[in-house]
Amino acid sequence: MIKTLVHPCKALQFPVGKIQGPVGKIQGPKQLRSKEPKMELTLAQPDDWHLHLRDGDLLEAVVSHSASHFGRAIVMPNLNPPITTTAAAVAYRESILKLLPANSNFTPLMTLYLTDTTSPIEIKLARRSGAVFAVKLYPAGATTNSQDGVTDLFGRCLPVLEEMVEQNMPLLVHGEVTNPDVDIFDREKVFIETVLEPLVQRLPQLKVVMEHITTMDAVRFVESSKEGSVAATVTPQHLLLNRNALFQGGLQPHNYCLPVLKREIHRQAIVAAVTSGSNRFFLGTDSAPHERRRKECPCGCAGIFNAPVALSLYAKVFEEVGALDKLEAFTSFNGPDFYGLPRSTSKIKMVRTPWKVPESFSFSFGDIIPMFAGETLEWRPSSN
Repeated sequence: MIKTLVHPCKALQFPVGKIQGPVGKIQGPKQLRSKEPKMELTLAQPDDWHLHLRDGDLLEAVVSHSASHFGRAIVMPNLNPPITTTAAAVAYRESILKLLPANSNFTPLMTLYLTDTTSPIEIKLARRSGAVFAVKLYPAGATTNSQDGVTDLFGRCLPVLEEMVEQNMPLLVHGEVTNPDVDIFDREKVFIETVLEPLVQRLPQLKVVMEHITTMDAVRFVESSKEGSVAATVTPQHLLLNRNALFQGGLQPHNYCLPVLKREIHRQAIVAAVTSGSNRFFLGTDSAPHERRRKECPCGCAGIFNAPVALSLYAKVFEEVGALDKLEAFTSFNGPDFYGLPRSTSKIKMVRTPWKVPESFSFSFGDIIPMFAGETLEWRPSSN
């Protein structure tokens, strides 16, 4: 079956398949009039354990999309300049809280950006603050605003990592090497072999979250690690898209993210792990907005804005493999359990009713294109 999809650059045509296909099963607009019985799911309030809220105009534009769906979120620190101190993290938190919608209970959980000059004292300050919940490792040059990232993890950063063990402060890892001699599709695998495995062997008590995993190698590493010490966040895009989605009908800049999408066998391995019921995997959208002109340009930015559709897409994945009974643990339990935080006592409803994703969100500074723009999805959080 061939269906025409409207893309921000031009109209495309490509086959649409079920979950095992390159982009997942996408429902056509005609199903907006579906006569199927309405289904509902009640979930404990989900949290987002990997979120980019940016700052300035972008922060103001996107924060409500996350606040309307999630109770808490681990907020990434790769601003420009990066959030490297507790004082900066607390100030950033205040700027987020000021822009929340009225009556919002959304709680930003802050992180520090690890550098070669971070001190153990800063980790102590972070723990005492009550606002900082983790430290983020960006290998220098790995992704957006990572130029200040780590170059000497086992040398200059070792005292900081040891203090993180003492403070029970998790290390959140962007798991890619940045050596230009390593193929971009192999960078996660090589990072596991050369950095992560030595790290957990040297500091077995350090809590590590491998962020936005993309390969079966990452699945195997997490599953083989000591329970409670290593976990992983998983994004909607890496559950639903493989690397074909970057090139179908021409270059697709709004499907470009880092770590880059991988082969279908890797996507299937991640789906199997996440829907198995394992408590080692939890929701982390990696929603990463960029203004449209920064995506559709000669050197387009990496990042997918999925906050408005993330819960709908996670429900889609779990439904299509017959695992809706395991969705709540992934969205709402596994993350807080790993971080040692209480599970939410609030509830939300997910309703199975077709709805169309907006083509774009427009602001004074330009447009932001959401994931699956213009497509019809079957699940959505209820406003009731």
